[in-house]
Amino acid sequence: MLPFWIALQFLSSLPVTLPGMPEPRQTGRSLLFYPLVGLLFGLLLWAFDTLLQGTQPLLHAALLLSAWVLLSGGLHLDGLADSADAWLGGFGDRERTLLIMKDPRSGPIAVVTLVLVLLLKFCALLALIEAGQGALLVLAPVIGRAALLALFLGTPYVRPGGLGQALAEHLPRHAAGWVLALTAAGCLWLGGIWPLMASAIAFYALRRAMLRRLGGTTGDTAGALLELLELAVLLSLALSLR
Repeated sequence: MLPFWIALQFLSSLPVTLPGMPEPRQTGRSLLFYPLVGLLFGLLLWAFDTLLQGTQPLLHAALLLSAWVLLSGGLHLDGLADSADAWLGGFGDRERTLLIMKDPRSGPIAVVTLVLVLLLKFCALLALIEAGQGALLVLAPVIGRAALLALFLGTPYVRPGGLGQALAEHLPRHAAGWVLALTAAGCLWLGGIWPLMASAIAFYALRRAMLRRLGGTTGDTAGALLELLELAVLLSLALSLR
C-alpha cells in the first residue's frame, strides 16, 4: 500500500508520514491510486456537507469550498496561478512560458484566474447544496485526479529531473488503462454522462494547448488541469439541475 500513501501525501494536506524516500518505481505506481485519493476527498466532502445540513446555504457553500481547498493544501491552485501567468506572459514562446512558471510570484492574471475559478466553484456548490445533491460532490475530485493519471499516461513531461519525470517513466501503463476504465464506469453510474463529457472536452482542449505551447506537461500545468476539470464537472452538474 506504499504507493497509495505516496499519492495521499503528495495530493493532500493530511498528516501522512512515509517510512523513507520512496523508490522511483513506487512513485510511478502511486499514480494508479490518484482516483482513489480523489474518492477519499469526495467522501470527506460529502460527509462535511452532511454535517453542515441546516446551515445557511451561502455559508454552507463557503465552508465546503474552504474545506476543499484546505484538504488539497492549495497545491493545484498554485499550479493554476503559475500556468495562468505563464500563458499570458509567455507570448506563445515555449522557453519564456517555462521560465515564468518557475517564478514563485503571482501577477494580476493569476489572481484574477484564481478568483474566477473559486467563484464559479462556489456558485456551483451552492446550486448542488440547494438541490440536495451533495452526493454528487464525489465526482469532481475523482475525475480531476483521474485526469492526472490520464495526462501522465499519454503526455510527455517536459522538465527533466523533476518528480513528474519519475511519475511518467515508472507508471504501469497497462494497469493505468484499467484504472481509468473502472473510474469512468463508476463516475458514469453515479453522475451520468454529462460530467464525463464535460471533463473529456476540457481535458482534450487543455492537453492540446499544453502540447502546442510546451510540447507536453509540467507539474504546474497538471495542477491547472485538475482544477479546471473539477470546475467543469461542478458546472456540468449544476447546469443539469432542473
